[in-house]
Formats: sequence, C-alpha cells, structure tokens
Amino acid sequence: MQTKNGVTLLLHGKNDTLIWGMTNAERGRRLVEKLQGNISGSLWINLAYVFDPQWISYVHDNPGTVLTIGGVPVLAHVTDDGAAETLAALQVPAEMSVMEYRDGPRIHNPSLRKLETPFVRELTPATVKEIERQSYFGAYKGVTDILTKYLWPELALVLTRFAARIGMTPNMVTAIGAVGCVAATFLFYYGYFWTGMAAGFVFMVLDTVDGKLARCTITSSYWGNIFDHGLDLVHPPFWWVAWAVGLGAVGLSLPEDQLSLVLIVILGGYVLQRIIEGIFIRAFGQHIHVWRPMDSWFRLITARRNPNMLLLFISMIFGRPDIGLIAVAWWTLISLAVHMVQIIQAWMVRMRGGEIVSWLEQEQG
Repeated sequence: MQTKNGVTLLLHGKNDTLIWGMTNAERGRRLVEKLQGNISGSLWINLAYVFDPQWISYVHDNPGTVLTIGGVPVLAHVTDDGAAETLAALQVPAEMSVMEYRDGPRIHNPSLRKLETPFVRELTPATVKEIERQSYFGAYKGVTDILTKYLWPELALVLTRFAARIGMTPNMVTAIGAVGCVAATFLFYYGYFWTGMAAGFVFMVLDTVDGKLARCTITSSYWGNIFDHGLDLVHPPFWWVAWAVGLGAVGLSLPEDQLSLVLIVILGGYVLQRIIEGIFIRAFGQHIHVWRPMDSWFRLITARRNPNMLLLFISMIFGRPDIGLIAVAWWTLISLAVHMVQIIQAWMVRMRGGEIVSWLEQEQG
C-alpha cells in the first residue's frame, strides 16, 4: 500500500477488531501518513498486534530495525524485498537490528516530555479495552500540571472513548470547550464564581480530551493544534481580569491601587514566564521543564491556569475570592522568579562549556 506521503506500507494478516473506532489497518495507515521527512524502504506492520505511536516514529528513524515481542516481529523498517519475505513468515531477518519489547527498552518522547517503554499488545476483542486505556495514558504528557496529571485522567478517558465511538473530531471537542471557556469568563465578570468554575472545569477537562482524542485516533492537524494551543495561550489573562472585576459584584473589591498591582503582577508575570519558556526553547532546543528533574517537578505547580484555579477554588471554600486572587499574584511572582533562576543557570552552564541536555534523554542513554 502506497500512502499519501509516499511511504510504502506492508500490512501482514487481517484483524477486524476495532480500536478507537477504527481497524488496525486504518490505524497503521494513519500512523504512517503522520510521519515526517524522507524515508527509504518500507514499513511492515503485523496486524495481530497494536503498538504505541512512539514505536513507528522510532522505527521510521532507524532503517533496518524490527520491533519484536517474544521473538515475533511486530513492526519493521525494511530496506529490501528479502527482509519483507522473511517477516511475512513471522521470522526475524538476520541482517536486521532487533528491539525486543520484553527487554524493556525506553524511548524519550520530546513532544510528550517523558521517557518510557511504549506499549505493544496483541489486539483481540478481549484486550481492546485495556489497550485503549494504555493508548490513552500513553498519549499523556509526562511533564504537566498537577490537575491534568492526577485529578481528571479517568474522567477524560471516559469522555475520550465516548467521543471516539460517536465519531467526534478533536476540533469539535475543542469548540465545545471554547464555549465553556467564554462562559466562565462572563460568569467570573459578574461574580458568579462557583458557576464560572464549573464552566471552567468543563473547559479544562475537554482541553485534555481533545488532545488525547487527536493522539489516540491519529487525527491531529496543523490548524487543530493552532486552535487548541492558541486558546490555551490567550484565555488565562481574561479569566484573571474577569475574576478581579467580579469581586466588586460580590462586595469584595480590592482597593484600586492594590487591584492594579495584583493584575500587573499576574498578567505581566504570565507573559514573562511564557517569554522565558520561548527563549529557553530557542536557545537550548528543549522545554525549560525537562532540563532537570526539579524543573519537571516544578511544572506540576508553576503558575499556569490549572494550579492558579486550584488556589482560587481553595479561596472560594473559605468565601474569600479576593484573597484567592492575591494568592495567584504571589504565586505568579514566585514562579517567575524560579523561571528566571532556571534560565540564568542554563546560560551559566553553557558559558562554562557545558551542554543543556534533558534529564529524560540522559536516562534513555
């Protein structure tokens, strides 16, 4: 089979078991068509098995490599017809480099900021539910905020499965979430903080679902990423300003000079943190959050939307949304200071002749 990007896809066997609403053959085709760059030879897939997308990227980048499980070939990048014929007999060509899944090889995934052994499983009606679960959690970022990582993965899994079953696209999920995002802004503005947080919760969960749905169904797109990440980047300042205005509606408005200072710190700190993160990526070729284990840990709680919303939620429990906003300002200032220290330390390492290498890549090595 010749795919749209010119890669020859060799499918072995037949498997009618659906995963995320599609056949394994369709899944393999989508995975191959997402590959970037030039490729020589062909990609061979055993349809009796399903594997994490990281594997196809790894094999794609390493011609002559075959992934096996218990000695059975699952995925291979073949460069000659002889190797393809040997694989068709479910034998491993002697000239190929073998990656045995049961040996536990770990792969660094820079886009998802994690180091792990991606899953490989036999695909049958009895295993499909657990495979979808592994696929879903395999699509999770290893370095993210505390709520996304620990609070709502199970809820988002249920919603991701439902969306896949009824044929929703990731952009549809993002659009529904955007409605919740805008609703939360207006609700905060008029002082309906609990209702606004409920609308914000819907948006934050769906913000997880759309990305997982795109990765699990192999339907991510350029404009979908722009829509999703653009919304993520732009909306937080509007929430914080709306929250500040809403304090007046509930009789808890801050003094004008204090309110101005709080908003300057929150908005300025948010922008500066993002700028520092962008500079770090351009200067060192990686995210600031994956340089050292401490940097990855701090990403859990750094002053982004979700940790800030947690502070506001706690303040609402005590009936003091005004103190919550002040807490967000202080935490933004502290997080900005940490980011500044991180990038200064990185520049000092480089000036001394050292290299800035992600601890995840070092662990893989």
